[in-house]
Amino acid sequence: MKKKIKIIFILPTLKAGGAERVISFVATNLDLRKFKSILIVVGKKEDTAYSTENIEVKYLNKKRVLHGIPILFKHILFSKPDIVVGSISHINKVIALFSLFLRKIKFVGREAGVLSVMNTYGISKPKVLTFPMTKYHNYLDIIICQSKDILNDIKENITVKHSKLVIINNPITADFYLKDHIIYRKTDIIRYITVGSLHKRKGHIRLLNLLKKVNHPFHYTIIGNGDELENIKNCINQSNLYDKITLIPYTSNVSHYLRNSNLFLNGSFVEGFPNVFLESCAVGTPVISFDSPGGINEIILEGINGHIVNSEKKYIQKLNEINKNYTFKPDVVNNSVVSRYSKEHIISKYQNLFESLAKNKTK
Repeated sequence: MKKKIKIIFILPTLKAGGAERVISFVATNLDLRKFKSILIVVGKKEDTAYSTENIEVKYLNKKRVLHGIPILFKHILFSKPDIVVGSISHINKVIALFSLFLRKIKFVGREAGVLSVMNTYGISKPKVLTFPMTKYHNYLDIIICQSKDILNDIKENITVKHSKLVIINNPITADFYLKDHIIYRKTDIIRYITVGSLHKRKGHIRLLNLLKKVNHPFHYTIIGNGDELENIKNCINQSNLYDKITLIPYTSNVSHYLRNSNLFLNGSFVEGFPNVFLESCAVGTPVISFDSPGGINEIILEGINGHIVNSEKKYIQKLNEINKNYTFKPDVVNNSVVSRYSKEHIISKYQNLFESLAKNKTK
């Protein structure tokens, strides 16, 4: 019987988040006949938000990645995996350091955002190995980019072999299936939704500021937690929108709310490759978004599953137009992403990459 390829995936936590969702989903959906997945989580088990069935999970119970480096290295050393996969920049720095000592293992980093733009907006990352690993990409065997924007940003701003860069988009994860009926009629109040962490870069405040200027009735659901919550509440009250808005903290039933909405609103100043766009479109709910780098322009097909706008004025105009003449068809919206980002399509790309790395490892 052919030996399985052993892969260790590393996450800082299993709290609700994009990297956490994607990495845990990939780890649990690889072909069990070919791969043995081990998920190492630096944080605590009680923070777990995603299913980890069928795989071995080890929690280090550390508050910070920096504190978990010695025990993480020990786990990798004694587990002797074929491949180690990092999930986000500060984890990638750590495994890049490990690669200097564990030469027989292939190390793969997954970049979740456009690094240069994130720096421009002051989006800080945990300062793990900041000085010694400023050029950490060079020590990785492969860098997985979620989108063309991320790949091109690395090419333009970081000196690294281009042969190490590959694009694998995020997959549509479980439970996001097409709504079974069209839930919007001209006599309805249009239902808007935004799902994501409540941080300044997500642009909730600018969405609220433009919503108070639209010329039609609506209801707006905001799902998420974060440090911008109080500012959002204050803006809602100051704008007299409190009777039109529902705030919901983290919920495991996001798909339900997406199915019962007519339009997903995105106000982000910078994005990665937003999973929630895929999930919203998968259930048949289109997206309207400000133009921002990361992968939005790959997901949204103009007029088919949403719109991209470049100003608040155009955003307001588009909302008024959509309310007056809603032309999106849920099955078309669904197909626009399922045909490109289905579980089967994306997982096969990961499996092909891992098999290729394992093959080269034995040469």
